[in-house]
Amino acid sequence: MKLLFDFFPILLFFIAFKVYGIYVATAVAIVASIVQVAYVYFKNKRVEKMHLITLALIVILGGATLIFQDEAFIKWKPTVVNWGFALVFFGSHFIGKKPIIRRMMDQAISLPDAVWTKLSFMWVLFFIFSGAANIYVAYQYDTDTWVNFKLFGLMGLTFVFIIVQGLYISRFLKSSDGAADTHPTEAMDNAYETLADVEMDAVVDHPTHSDKKKG
Repeated sequence: MKLLFDFFPILLFFIAFKVYGIYVATAVAIVASIVQVAYVYFKNKRVEKMHLITLALIVILGGATLIFQDEAFIKWKPTVVNWGFALVFFGSHFIGKKPIIRRMMDQAISLPDAVWTKLSFMWVLFFIFSGAANIYVAYQYDTDTWVNFKLFGLMGLTFVFIIVQGLYISRFLKSSDGAADTHPTEAMDNAYETLADVEMDAVVDHPTHSDKKKG
């Protein structure tokens, strides 16, 4: 049920595109995203700023797509979000005491400082690559191919990247008392669920990991 809720806007976008085309699909995505934000707010009495920014982008770029009848605006949305995340993750090395990935995950797992730094830059590079891949497909292929890539390609890349990175950090995981963690799966699942939601914001227009923090 949670997974269906997370993918609600992109599934509606995909179905509407296949039936009615890009402009109806864009309008559907905007409405679905607003409904989702409203639901999360009324349920949790809060919505994180990051997700409000993501919603603003779908409304602004989607609105521009409809007003100017130019699908280029909506095609830029995943790239803008991914590159925005890359900038935030990179900038967190210079603002604050910890990279943002460590702030998000260090309550779940314990890693050496050098590993946190590597993880952060791995995500920066991944966000840059994902944004570039999206805009490449958007301009080199037809809209139908781009929609398929948005749903299956970007999410597939994300899942593969998370699995590979999970295997990498499993070598360094420690329990809270500093001993080697012989059962790292649960900690990794919790930590990477948060990061998966961050990347999904670039693909799926949803603000849903407020639910986890409330749970």
